[in-house]
Amino acid sequence: MIRPLILAFCALLVPIAVRAELSGTSNFEGGSARVLSIDQGSRTIRFMPAGDPERGWPCWWFLRVDGVEAGTTLNLEIVASDRPLPRSGGKPLSSSWATPMRAAVSFDGAKWQHTDVGEKRPDGMIWHVRTTGSSVWLAWGPPFTPHDASAFIAQLAATHPFVEPFTLTHSREGHEAPAMRIHEGGVGPDTFGVWVEARQHAWESGGSWVCRGFAEWLAGDDEAARWLRQYAEVFFVPVMDIDHVTTGDGGKEAIPQDHNRDWSDAPHWPEVAAAQKRLAALSAEKRLDVFLDLHNPGASDLGSYFYTGEDSLLREIGLQRRERFLALAREHLTGPIPYDPKTRASGKNYHPLWRQISNNWVAVHGQPSTVTLCLETAWNTPASTVEGYLATGRQLAATVAAYLKENPRVATPEGPSSGAK
Repeated sequence: MIRPLILAFCALLVPIAVRAELSGTSNFEGGSARVLSIDQGSRTIRFMPAGDPERGWPCWWFLRVDGVEAGTTLNLEIVASDRPLPRSGGKPLSSSWATPMRAAVSFDGAKWQHTDVGEKRPDGMIWHVRTTGSSVWLAWGPPFTPHDASAFIAQLAATHPFVEPFTLTHSREGHEAPAMRIHEGGVGPDTFGVWVEARQHAWESGGSWVCRGFAEWLAGDDEAARWLRQYAEVFFVPVMDIDHVTTGDGGKEAIPQDHNRDWSDAPHWPEVAAAQKRLAALSAEKRLDVFLDLHNPGASDLGSYFYTGEDSLLREIGLQRRERFLALAREHLTGPIPYDPKTRASGKNYHPLWRQISNNWVAVHGQPSTVTLCLETAWNTPASTVEGYLATGRQLAATVAAYLKENPRVATPEGPSSGAK
């Protein structure tokens, strides 16, 4: 009788493994997720985007899951936001905007990769993630926050004397909009002017990574990069909609209008007004040669493509210069993200506020030969990773260098464009 009692007592002294409780949070810069339920038994978290529809389409999401056991499978299920859009007659946003086939996952909050292909559900998607540590970060796409933008610019400037950081402006909510200028040598009337901006729609994080790829290439040792920074003054704004990126809101179709519907004579958003001021100064010096606005398209667009503006705003020289740029883009945009050379137009039939889209504003206020384009980089492909976006940026930069080497100002007629006010 004594022996069983001793064994029973010893068993009480053996520590019992307690499984950590899963929890989810998005209380950090760029975070957005409303956790609906957590099933501790099946290790499943169900959530939806937490964005405010008045601050843009609620399709962006970004959360951290804690209490994870390394070597186990975590199930992350998203459902579409159920909140009605202000301009949709009470309907919520389609789930397709929030459900990439492959989500972005990180096990340290810094390095991002794709999940395996998710399982489509009627109202969302579920991804099964094999874990390696105690926390997992999951997002619609690889995040690129205002802090990331500032840190990248500071890092590039610390190692390259020709990189000049500056603040584009302060936002309506008091955030700095980080920007930089890259140029080597003096600036004169023959110095080309190039403007590259991203994230007029806050949720489209791939645009910031393309912008980064462009800037990294320009600061590098490639012969074409050295030529471009010696002969062109290139401006970068990695995040235009700084407020909505900070809070994890979508930005697109925000109230009263989003950043890319705000290019009027009296912009609502300070970032747009500040960009207009700098672009107008370049145009006054007849040095606004290329304007590039970087976006991500819809879920079904499996190839990157360019939006052109309204053709009637351009003179013949402008149409010719744009076609030449697009021809060079076909040569340089070689993947891994597929490229679709068929353009689309953000003109009269595109949106009621088409005149207030950046492409069209620049067409009116630039020179007759200014190339103004919007690149939509596909986000729902196997190659739509950090490296895929960076490669697109490098190839876009090489396109600009090849284009400007041809000296597009030659034979450009004097005078304002046909659409100038």
